[in-house]
Amino acid sequence: MNTDRRTANAYPSESLETVTAEPLMSRDYDSRPALVFEQLRTKYGAVAPIDVLGVRFWLALGYPEVLEVLRNQHGIWSKRLDDWQAWREGRIPADWPLRPALEVNHIIFAEGERLRALRTAYAEALRPFQDASHVQGRRLRATVHRYADELIDVMTEGGGTGWADLSAQYARPLPLMVVDELLGFEDETGDDVLMDMWRVLDAGPDSIAALDRLLAALARLGAAKMARPGDDLPSYMLAAHPGLTIDDLSRELMMCVGVIGDYIGVLIGNTVAEVLTAGSGVRDSLSVGMIRETINRVAMLNPPMANLTARCPSVDTRLGEVTIRAGEPVMLSVAAAHADPVFADGLHPDALYSSRAHLTWGAGPHDCLGRELATTVVTIAISRLFERFRGLSLTLPADQLPWRPSPLIRGLRSLPVRYELAPQPVADRTGERVQQSPSAESDPRPEPARSALWRFLRSFRGQR
Repeated sequence: MNTDRRTANAYPSESLETVTAEPLMSRDYDSRPALVFEQLRTKYGAVAPIDVLGVRFWLALGYPEVLEVLRNQHGIWSKRLDDWQAWREGRIPADWPLRPALEVNHIIFAEGERLRALRTAYAEALRPFQDASHVQGRRLRATVHRYADELIDVMTEGGGTGWADLSAQYARPLPLMVVDELLGFEDETGDDVLMDMWRVLDAGPDSIAALDRLLAALARLGAAKMARPGDDLPSYMLAAHPGLTIDDLSRELMMCVGVIGDYIGVLIGNTVAEVLTAGSGVRDSLSVGMIRETINRVAMLNPPMANLTARCPSVDTRLGEVTIRAGEPVMLSVAAAHADPVFADGLHPDALYSSRAHLTWGAGPHDCLGRELATTVVTIAISRLFERFRGLSLTLPADQLPWRPSPLIRGLRSLPVRYELAPQPVADRTGERVQQSPSAESDPRPEPARSALWRFLRSFRGQR
């Protein structure tokens, strides 16, 4: 491995508990994480000791190192929390802010046979929704179109020009509405789940109560699907993995709502921000209809999950210039890996095409099974937005956009814009209007009222 690009690590033999750890979360990290990653790379090389809100990790910054751990070709890297020594020994504080997100024991923290069984179930359950030739795939795409148009209609009820927050009013609610559709809620419960998921993701004062309500609602949904299967994700998962209990299923559905809903929403927001602020390469790619290439570029330059949850080796192992002891957690920085000269030096910032070797969708045994679903939702969301609006411009300088203070997610807290609607609705890219009239492929379930969600979204009109 080429080591010319690194400074020799100052702590090649010390344990994580004895090194001086650098605090990750700071004002610089909130506004300019790339600068923080570069400072860590310059000081430590490909692997740096960091402190995340009072808990120590190694942070893998190098592209080869992150890819090595993701691939896990020797089977030594585990995501099970019990393989993290400090967690197993009870040394992680009960009030550590990231603890609630890690304690729900779902597929993200599975290994071995359990991981293989759950991935098989997810692959089978997602297949009809990701396949555009399948009735469920076609229905889902039509539904995303409808939801996108509904959200734009609510945003613009005040007239053809105005102000909107494209994060709160579009990027965040749209994928959660899609997840609501995937899960097959048949009444207004889905509306409540969306609102509670927001409360949990934002870690506000009512997040604990919201989490309890959310898990209870998902357990009720799981029990209903066991009794009366439908054409939805939980029913397909149960068919593929009959051994799932209601508790197992509710944890997996919690992962779907949180990870899929939030991840897609962040990618939509980051893509819109990139189009509005970046150079000609991104705008050109959008203008010629290369929406998926634009999304791929944004996923590479500004990945929604900047840093991944930790892996721990089962034996002492060398990573970069550091010896990682068994049970020590290694957080993988996808954002830093994409900025590693080994990867980034071959990329032109204004290129129309971007590299497909980025790690936004993971790699190895935990790679993303819902990549096609996510890309489809984001593609439709971006297409409808720029078709419906003739003009969109930021109301803040790009360097003053507010980002969520998270060690894992890199997403905007708000995306304030001035807008001007196009003179009339524009046909979709097939040249036909998306019709929502009843058909053989329309969803027979009644449309939920979503009164709480709609009231929340309409409340933004008074802030213009």
